[in-house]
Amino acid sequence: MSSKRDYYETLNVSRNATKDEIRKAFRKLARQYHPDVNKSPEAESKFKEINEAYEVLSDDEKRARYDRFGHAGVSNGPADFSGFGGFGGFGGFDDILNEFFGGFGTGFGASASAARRAPRRGADLRYDLKISFEEAVFGCEKDIEVSRRETCPHCKGVGAEPGTSPVRCNQCNGTGEVRRVQQSFIGSFVNVTTCPKCQGEGEIITTPCQQCRGEKKVRMSRTIKVKIPAGVDSGTQIRLAGEGETGVNNGPPGNLYVVLDVKPHPYFVRQDNDIVLEVTLNIAQAALGDEIVVPTLDGEEKLSIPAGTQSGEEFVLKGRGVPYLRRNGRGDQRVIVRVVTPTSLNEYQKSLLRELGATLGKEIIPQGNKGFFEKVKDAFGV
Repeated sequence: MSSKRDYYETLNVSRNATKDEIRKAFRKLARQYHPDVNKSPEAESKFKEINEAYEVLSDDEKRARYDRFGHAGVSNGPADFSGFGGFGGFGGFDDILNEFFGGFGTGFGASASAARRAPRRGADLRYDLKISFEEAVFGCEKDIEVSRRETCPHCKGVGAEPGTSPVRCNQCNGTGEVRRVQQSFIGSFVNVTTCPKCQGEGEIITTPCQQCRGEKKVRMSRTIKVKIPAGVDSGTQIRLAGEGETGVNNGPPGNLYVVLDVKPHPYFVRQDNDIVLEVTLNIAQAALGDEIVVPTLDGEEKLSIPAGTQSGEEFVLKGRGVPYLRRNGRGDQRVIVRVVTPTSLNEYQKSLLRELGATLGKEIIPQGNKGFFEKVKDAFGV
């Protein structure tokens, strides 16, 4: 007995480990060293050692004897694999096989062919749609052409040419599965795999459909109408339920996701739900004031410019922006003015500006509460 490894060391747990910690450690190691998964020469002996340690440490009475007397305290109770009685508290040995290996036959999980023939949802599709700035703002309807795989109209999804029928697979006898008995040190298991001849279908198509060539589906193009709500932006996704690929084995179809890309506008810029527009004023308009006409998404609108307007000032046109996508109302249009200094004047214009300049004076007025030299003195503590 002295040559045996410590059971706690075998499961890689501390001596004060809880039953749950011991159980988790055992599950991890059993998954790693089960001979049906691990083909290394030492896997079988390692798996036996792990089970023996778990059989003792998972039982409170045996663990107490082991903690007091070591291996001698449990020498009469090595791991018992006959009838799988040594896995008390684990939920049955079929539990571990089903969880670790996905089922080894009847009683150990659903068959592969049954899962293959179960209804499955069709794949989702994506369509990238480019729209204009105005279409994004006010909404629109678009017709798009989508290519997708649909049930073959010639064979109605059977895969066989009309007038013929698939025949039962003679290798799996229509079950879609091939079973073989596998011997293990803990008994015999039925290993179930997908039939390689019919690929789990249980039947063979001897006369494939001329249109789909036995695939049961064909690629077809459909024109679908998409309603685009007002206020969308680049990156907005519109989900069209059931417009994706058709399902498998009468499963539901997938969805179609239309992803929008909005073209830029020549002079409008969108900021959230506001529209920003820059306009230029000459120095006379800025100094004396004026009434100008500016474009909006709803048409032209008059805007009053007060006298003395400075470059960069902003004026707001309420409710002339982008509609909110999920509530009522619209953003605003913000008009930013830029005062432009003329670069090419005729002699008459120059003379007028000289007269104006003579009346305005040439005094340079620093901006702010303090002059430049006062700020320098403050910075150096003078």
